[in-house]
Amino acid sequence: MARPPAPTFAEYVPVVAAAVSEGTKRAYGSYWNRVVEHWGQRRLDEPTPSEIEKLAEYVKAHVVARRNARGGRSAAEHLIAALRCLYKRAVADGFIAEADNPALKVAKPRRLPSTRRAVADTRLAEINEVAASTGNDPALDTLLLRLHTETACRRGGALALRPVDLDPDQCLILLREKGDSVRWQPVSPTLMRYLQRHAEERGATEAGQLLRYRDGAPITRRRYDHLWVRIGEHLPWVRVQQISTHWLRHTTLTWVERNFGYAIARAYAGHSESGGDAGTTATYVKATPQEIAAALSALTNEPHPLT
Repeated sequence: MARPPAPTFAEYVPVVAAAVSEGTKRAYGSYWNRVVEHWGQRRLDEPTPSEIEKLAEYVKAHVVARRNARGGRSAAEHLIAALRCLYKRAVADGFIAEADNPALKVAKPRRLPSTRRAVADTRLAEINEVAASTGNDPALDTLLLRLHTETACRRGGALALRPVDLDPDQCLILLREKGDSVRWQPVSPTLMRYLQRHAEERGATEAGQLLRYRDGAPITRRRYDHLWVRIGEHLPWVRVQQISTHWLRHTTLTWVERNFGYAIARAYAGHSESGGDAGTTATYVKATPQEIAAALSALTNEPHPLT
């Protein structure tokens, strides 16, 4: 059976962008735009693996320079990942054969170890103090920091949180994060009260976004960007080391692992049980919700209903 003619990149990128999740679109959108810029009128079956490598090197060389840049390796990696996503759809749609997928024949650059690490208690206290005493909405900023410190959630999980996702009786919140993962995460009674009060005072509807500005508008990722820029203006070490919300995740999970072990830290993080990094043993050492709540209780010095 003859295959249909492959569309051009300019024709096909919008089709894929409309089919993927918002998170995928956010991660790959700028790289798909770069592909259209260079190959817009070419058909999907035309570029070779060598041409993809050449484009990756171009993107790597022309990446916007930042203080925490690592030679454009991440940009090259994301371009190849974006093309793999694109070609995976093209294979599924019957435009090319899986064996002819050129993106799978190009190796991603080796990922360098992350520079993120746990933040010391004294430094974390400084961050919270600045957030609580500066800016135009300290209540919002301190709530954000407490939410991420207690739950080790990602930004996407916090932004997706809704009032309907709160279980005040058991002090649990429903986190929906990357990879369409969903989990109930314990929070302290204090944080639960703050979340409920925030939603009520700022007019969040049951199924609407919980975290909002004073005028009732839902916050975006830009709030995090402004928060860390402001903290960095008061704490130079935050600016120099490029501290971000994800460092809070490292901080909490490191503490949980040191005090309660790997299995509980893995569950606390919401990592998939099918991941291959921990081996077969992880299948048998699953942490219970009560154990996660016990770790949270020790972290916050508050009793939890599940314990």
